[in-house]
Amino acid sequence: MTNSSNKYILLVMTAAFLSACSVTKNYERPTTISTDKLYRDQTSADTTTIADMPWQTVFKDEKLNALIQKGLDQNLNLKNAIENIVQARASLRQSKLAYYPTLQLDANATHTKQSEAGLNFPAGININTLTTTYKLGLSTSWEADIWGKLSSSKRAALATYLASDAAKQAVQTQLISDIANNYFRLLAYDKSLKITQETLESRIKNVATIKELKEGAIVTGAAVVQSEANQHAAEVLIPDLKQSIRETENALNILLGQAPGPIDRGNLDSQIVPENLALGVPSQLLENRPDVRQAEFNFRTAFEMTNMAKTYFYPSLTLTASGGFSNLELKDFFANSVFYSLIGGLTQPIFNQGINKMRLTQAQSQQVQAYNNFQQSLLTAGQEVSNALYTYQMAVEKEDSRAKQIEALIKAVDYTQQLLEYSSATNYTDVLTSEQNLLAAQLSGVNDNLQKLQAVVNLYRALGGGWK
Repeated sequence: MTNSSNKYILLVMTAAFLSACSVTKNYERPTTISTDKLYRDQTSADTTTIADMPWQTVFKDEKLNALIQKGLDQNLNLKNAIENIVQARASLRQSKLAYYPTLQLDANATHTKQSEAGLNFPAGININTLTTTYKLGLSTSWEADIWGKLSSSKRAALATYLASDAAKQAVQTQLISDIANNYFRLLAYDKSLKITQETLESRIKNVATIKELKEGAIVTGAAVVQSEANQHAAEVLIPDLKQSIRETENALNILLGQAPGPIDRGNLDSQIVPENLALGVPSQLLENRPDVRQAEFNFRTAFEMTNMAKTYFYPSLTLTASGGFSNLELKDFFANSVFYSLIGGLTQPIFNQGINKMRLTQAQSQQVQAYNNFQQSLLTAGQEVSNALYTYQMAVEKEDSRAKQIEALIKAVDYTQQLLEYSSATNYTDVLTSEQNLLAAQLSGVNDNLQKLQAVVNLYRALGGGWK
């Protein structure tokens, strides 16, 4: 074996030895804030959570489920999130290819005319200053991953890929939540419109009744005017409700990735919520919430970028080889025309230490920011769970009282109307007040039901449901 070969073997062995002395660190999940109190006063050791339930099970309305499926198939934001995954996957594959040597094919013909005066040969010597050189060769280059730069680059690309996948899952959970919330809002507008239209029909009849009572001298003209104003007060609510219905339908169509149009839907009274809104334990947010997972993967990317920044302070080893055929005559191209070269070199930065220091400082600062964002995402997740659960509890708490209030107001309207017809002990102001209070209570009851349904949707999303 030649001395030249021995030198290259020694160089490769040295590189392998140095690679064991990597200056980079292995990633470990950072310490997070205590998750025990993330749900405020809600504590449980049971890991059962509605986040593990498929959305088809959480929502019982088949028409809603059909809309959600259409949204998952057609929503443009979700499609863009999927394209982000494609791009991140390509970057990951590129980082893996950096481990392998490059290989290039070089084929060229060079036609050269040299200056006789520039050659400065003695007079009388005949020199051919016009030459054509033909060359065919291969060249390869390989950088040894001595300090872990390439490994950190690959791990950073992997973390970016996983973050893009988690981002897609976050878009999906938000999409399901947005479709369900808009669907329930649409059903609430439908019911409010129905209640208002029925109220309007009743008030139109009431105006006719008051006019008859005036003719019988039971009420005054003021009562007639008040009854007409009461009728118009109901009328003016209808256009706003219809506009809200139209805008909500259009918003739903955008989520479905289609042009504006009517939405096939059920009704508010037939909606069923899950019987057991299990929360699980707060620490499960680290695995169930896509945005929390995305924030951790972003931190992991920043961690690996810091690793990479450290490696720039150390020399890099590059092995380069090239070889092939070169000849001045094309007809004898392969005759005695072999050439090759082997180059191995260590490159140690000297005058760019300031750049390397600033690169490391920047990477470390970005890592701190990524860590803070990770912590913030966990706090936000806990807040959203606490808010959604409490909203649901308050909506349930209002149900019984609201039902009793509406029942009492219906009786109040009946009693005051009867008293107005058969007794002078009351006046139309009492009827007017009871009717207005009844409509307000009925519309508030619709909002209470909507609040409960949307709280379930928001709780499901807050716990990380919808992407599994």
